[in-house]
This record gives sequence, C-alpha cells and structure tokens, in this order.
Amino acid sequence: MLKNKLILILAGIALVVLIARAFVWISKAENEQPTGEAEQSQSLEANVVILSGRQAKAIKVEAVTLRAFSDQREAVGYVDFDQDQTTPVFSPWAGRISQVLVKAGDDVKKGQPLFAIDSPDLIEAESALISTSGTLQLAARTLERIRKLIEIQGTAQKELEQAISDHQTAEAGFEAARGAVRIFGKSEADIDQIISSRKTDGRLVIVSPLSGRVTARNAAPGMFAQPGEAPASAPITVADISNMWMIANVPEHLLPRIRLNAKVTVSIMAYPEQPFEGRVTNIGSAINPNTRTVVVRSEIQNPGVELLPQMLATFVIHTGEPDHSPALPLNGVVRQGDNTMVVFVTRDGLRFERRIVKTGMTQNGMQQILDGLSPGEKVATDGALFLSGALTLSAR
Repeated sequence: MLKNKLILILAGIALVVLIARAFVWISKAENEQPTGEAEQSQSLEANVVILSGRQAKAIKVEAVTLRAFSDQREAVGYVDFDQDQTTPVFSPWAGRISQVLVKAGDDVKKGQPLFAIDSPDLIEAESALISTSGTLQLAARTLERIRKLIEIQGTAQKELEQAISDHQTAEAGFEAARGAVRIFGKSEADIDQIISSRKTDGRLVIVSPLSGRVTARNAAPGMFAQPGEAPASAPITVADISNMWMIANVPEHLLPRIRLNAKVTVSIMAYPEQPFEGRVTNIGSAINPNTRTVVVRSEIQNPGVELLPQMLATFVIHTGEPDHSPALPLNGVVRQGDNTMVVFVTRDGLRFERRIVKTGMTQNGMQQILDGLSPGEKVATDGALFLSGALTLSAR
C-alpha cells in the first residue's frame, strides 16, 4: 500500500511539472514574434491615430473627389481701353470752339454732336456757293434770252454759243461749290437752305464717330482748334468701353507656353468674387530688358462697365487642356518637417492612418493629388493638422 501511494505522489508531481513547463512555453510563444512582424506592427501604429467619439467630433471628414485642373500660368497686369475702339475726335478744319456739348464720362451715340466750331473755311465755302449760285442763275437767264432772240433772228449764232459756254462754266463752278460745302458735313437740304437764304453760317458741328463714353475732354469754348496740333487736335476722346484690354507682363520663360486665343481668367482687386473671362489676342514681339517680361494682351467683355482703365489685375492664362485628378481641400494636406505631404485616411471616422501623397496644382481652394489617393476615399480636412501634431507627440 505504501508503495502504491508513493507511486501516485511521484506521478502527480511529474504532471504538475509538465503543466508548468507547457504554460511557460505558451506564454513565451505568445510574447515572442518574428522581428519583421514586430517592426511592421510598430511602424503601423506610429502612423495611426485612434480617437474617441468625443474627439472625432472635432475632425471633419470629406471624400476625395475628381476635379479638372487646368494647365495655367499666372501673371500680373492692368486694365486699359481697347485702343482699337478708342478715337480722338478732332475738327479737320481750323476754327475757334464756340460750344462744347458733352462732359467727360458722358455716354454718347454714333453721330451725336460733341462740340461746335466757328470755321472761316466753312464761311468761305458757303460764300463761294452763294456766289456761284447767282452766277449760274444769271448765265441761265442769259442763255434763255439769247435762244429766244435766235428764234426771231435777233442776234448772231456766236452769241448763242458764247452763252452756252458761259452757262456750262457757271454750272461747273456751282457744282464744285456745292461739293466744297458738302465736305464740311452739310446735307443737301442744308446746302439748299444756304442758297435760298443767301446767308452764311460758319458754325460747324463735330459728331461722334462711334458709340461709347467720353474718356477725355480737352475742348473749351474759345479754344482755337488747329488740326495736327496737340491738345487741340483731339478736343474730345471717345472710347467703346463694352470691350476692354487686359495688359499682362508675362515672364519670358513662360513665353513658349503662351498661345494666341488661349483662355484667360482675370481677377480684379475691386471685384475679388467676380472673375472675368477673355482670350489672348496679341503677344508682344520684344522683351523688356529691365523686367525680362513680355506684354501679353487679351480682350475682355465689359457689359456692366465694372472695369476701368489702370485697374490692377491678376491674369490666369490657360496654357493646356484640363487634367482630371483626385482632389481635396487645401486644409486636408499637411506638410511635414521633411517637406513630405501627408493626408489622414479613415474608414470609420475614428481610426486615421497617415499616408504620404504627391501633390500637384492648387486651384480654387483645391489641391491636386497626383499619387497616393483615389476618388471616394475619406480623409480628414478640418483637424488634419491636429492629427499630425498628435502623431508627433506620440513618437517622442
């Protein structure tokens, strides 16, 4: 009996030792894993921020969208009148300005009177018209009388021939005089009125050659307008302001990318929320040696007359076709200390994984993502900087 008890005791001790060894082995196996797996797990956790439900409320999550990013270049410049539709209005004849009919800033129509001058040349032309009209009438009456005398053989044939010649000469002089007055802009009715009244009127009215706005007024009553002499050569300037020029100074290294008819978007300081669209119509043929820029001109429609000359403008010249790429708001991308760009991707709004991305253009508050994200993935926008700071602190 004693021997059997002893055998049972020894068997129990052996069983306890085996169980203890098995427990130690299992514990060691659970606590030890391959070096690569441990480093991978540690690296993964170093790029992940896990938030509580309360913390997650401070983070805004947005989906990555597909946006069109235009290949474009920016330049600075200013607004100017369309010089092709800006006309200095002057009198082609010398005279003293008697009346100015418009003010600077007035809108005028084509053919509307702008100012009037007293023209000695017009008076001379009208006097010649009245004189030749009387001469023609006298020659006509003489011719008619001689023809009647010829019928009754009361005069010689040579008298008739002379009368016909005088009448033709008078008629040619009269037509020349009418043409001279017509050059001053007088209508046929005006000419007939001068002939019938036999009175000269040297007042010459200068009208606008186009519809637009009076942009400059140098004219004043009493000023002598002499063609070809400034400033009297252009007493009034009228410009069509429905179309304006945008003059941009583009760095010369961008010149190979600029093309005629390229689309242009213009931002004006006075209207920051209102873009203006146009097209490139002219590229300068010379480089400014001081600024190393070339003048690029575009035409912009101005139907609301918001644009004024010399307004400062920022030009966006579209130099290529749009590129459709993943995009997210600017605050969703964080620049790291080593200049890498990262985003924080999530599926559930609680666990955020840091991911390195390659960025491209920035347009309209959106950042182009060239690599690292796909449309539809969810990333942190508001609060992305907080997540980056949290990872930095946890790494210390």
